[in-house]
Amino acid sequence: MSWLKWLPWRLVIRRLARQQGFLDPIALLARLHGFAQPSEVGEPIELLRAGVVFHARGLINSRVIQHNLDWVWPYWIERQFDPTSDSFIPRAFSITHINLTHRNWTAIGYPDCTELPIVDPRGLLTPFLDGWSLDGWLLTADGRCLLPSRSLACRQRQEMGTGVRITTETEMEGAALISSVWVKLEAGLPVCTLRLQARSDSDGWLILALRPQNPEGVSFIHQVALSAGRDGWTVDGNRTVRFSAPAERHHLSDYRNGDVHIHLQDLEDQGAGSCDVGMLSAAALFALKGGADGELTATIALADGTTRLPANDGWETARRGHCQLSCPEPRYQFLYDAAITSLILHSPGEVYPGPYTYKRFWFRDAAFIIHALLCAGLTGRAARALGRFPERQTAAGYFRSQEGEWDANGEVLWILQRYCALTGEPPPAQWAGPIQRGARWLINKRLGDDLNAPHAGLLPAGFSAEHLGPNDYYYWDDFWAIAGLRAAVSLCAAGDTACAEEFGAGAVAYTAAVERSLAQCAQRLGRAAMPASPYRRMDAGAIGSLAFGYPTQLSAPDDPRLLDTVEFLLERCCVNGAFYQDMIHSGLNAYLTLHIAQILLRAGDPRHLELMDAVAALASPTGQWPEAIHPRTGGGCMGDGHHVWAAAEWLLMLRNCFVREEGDHLILCAGIPERWLEQESPIGFGPAPTAFGTLSLTITPAGDGVPRITWQGAWHRGAPPIEIRLPGFVAETVDDGREAVVPVKRPA
Repeated sequence: MSWLKWLPWRLVIRRLARQQGFLDPIALLARLHGFAQPSEVGEPIELLRAGVVFHARGLINSRVIQHNLDWVWPYWIERQFDPTSDSFIPRAFSITHINLTHRNWTAIGYPDCTELPIVDPRGLLTPFLDGWSLDGWLLTADGRCLLPSRSLACRQRQEMGTGVRITTETEMEGAALISSVWVKLEAGLPVCTLRLQARSDSDGWLILALRPQNPEGVSFIHQVALSAGRDGWTVDGNRTVRFSAPAERHHLSDYRNGDVHIHLQDLEDQGAGSCDVGMLSAAALFALKGGADGELTATIALADGTTRLPANDGWETARRGHCQLSCPEPRYQFLYDAAITSLILHSPGEVYPGPYTYKRFWFRDAAFIIHALLCAGLTGRAARALGRFPERQTAAGYFRSQEGEWDANGEVLWILQRYCALTGEPPPAQWAGPIQRGARWLINKRLGDDLNAPHAGLLPAGFSAEHLGPNDYYYWDDFWAIAGLRAAVSLCAAGDTACAEEFGAGAVAYTAAVERSLAQCAQRLGRAAMPASPYRRMDAGAIGSLAFGYPTQLSAPDDPRLLDTVEFLLERCCVNGAFYQDMIHSGLNAYLTLHIAQILLRAGDPRHLELMDAVAALASPTGQWPEAIHPRTGGGCMGDGHHVWAAAEWLLMLRNCFVREEGDHLILCAGIPERWLEQESPIGFGPAPTAFGTLSLTITPAGDGVPRITWQGAWHRGAPPIEIRLPGFVAETVDDGREAVVPVKRPA
């Protein structure tokens, strides 16, 4: 079929477009490509595919929602389509209508279960990925209807005592509704459970509503049948919802007749229905006595019975031995525990950066998430995920999750080395081939040093971390490449000295190329700060260049280029105390804000705590962050509504506040908030894996103002030098001790 390339496709496409009155697509694409550096990959096909699916939903939304605003819609639609709300977005020239203001949801589930139901900010439950939803309503005899998605206020919380449970409480005058959602095992099968509890000052109805919608918009339902015993639905012939009691009334409505909400007081009862356009809605009604509590439970099996999870104690087993935090600040404690829960839920084999929009694999996100798993002591989960990396490597050595993203190989080699360092184990024999191929790919992929251009010796232009801008020669890619080659040296040092020397030489040459390029940038910009690429001015994309200091630690903590980049970002790219990424994300980013905080922590700059406090304030009531946060509404405006990379960064930030490696020694307590020392309860962290061994740390505040710091270390090869850097006190270096009293306060 090689003859196909000789056909005049471009000429044909241009002629057809002009005949129909369209712009010339070939010329338009050429102009678009002119805004990016020439690249072998325009945009990863995976992203294009995901974008098409995403906007196809948005196109359906635009055809359905705005013409049916009398329907009961999910919370984001009720707010985004309300002209009196800060969330309102005009729709005049918008081809697609998508959730840009309240991309918030929380995953529930069970350890090692791949299904991750989500719950939105008003309790709407979506049991299956991209599927329909269940909602709870309350209708009184006099016609008042409590609809959570239309409530401006509610109370929502995540409980993690014996699992993961999301509880949502909404009220109106004379009525209250509580929904609780969790996943449990029944005979080895995961079952999602929704419990509705209601109370009204008059007789009425507790309603379980089946909705052709979810937190992204319309989700089709074509057929619904009520069971013969009136105690369940069969949805589209393949999903079943069971009720704890028979429905006393039951109503269905198709698209032409409007939302079932309109028909709640109809006298006619329907047992089954269909809708040719897929907008069937249903409501099961259960009598509620005035002044009495009413309750209903609905259950949905999340698996078909072919695969059963092991009959163990589930959450207790999954959390066993993990690194625990004990601190006097409830918000910090809750967010840390929620991060642990998120990591467990989203690592059933692969690691996912989210339960919905991002329930797929990227090496970039995986590296950070697996690092958090390792630092949290969840080593088995990390090892299982790492074991799947080689199957994604091409014959050429490229670790491919998306074509054109050149950071992956460096990230893979770096996280493999971190696994070995934190566990104290040598690399498994089966890693040798993938490591060598991956390192050589980095050496072979970079451009020649003899180019007469600022990008000489760097990786080719690529799409990189997606939110940094159009295709370019991103320093983010290069810093990861150098870190990966250095990691390969460490991984090969014990068993293959020739490879170690080869990769070491590659790292040296690579570093020299980056240094030359950065020197040219400094001369061009008139400052030390590092832009996103050799051809960019300083802008928000420079956040990617912080990889130089975190997490790779390629630079010294006080490198002027690193610190000047941070100063630029703090001065020009922060809104409401957090980093605002105005490219692609157009929102506040929790995880990128914490990258800045990590640089400040390494440098001993107390402003890291201001950024941590800002991130803590941005978390949802259930302890989650969407990928990007709307500066006005505080709701998610981009990405997954439950972003696991953000959760991983919160855990890593707190870990480094207590203990972090710096060269050949450990630094303890450098990020502890001084306000934590103003109470008497002990502060604890551990057992925390480090490159030197596992450490458990306790800080005991004292009435005389002199805290006592104790630790126990299970070292790989003897205790390292340890430096105590408790804020407010003079730094102190100790040897192989197990405790330190810090009696000297830093001068005011």
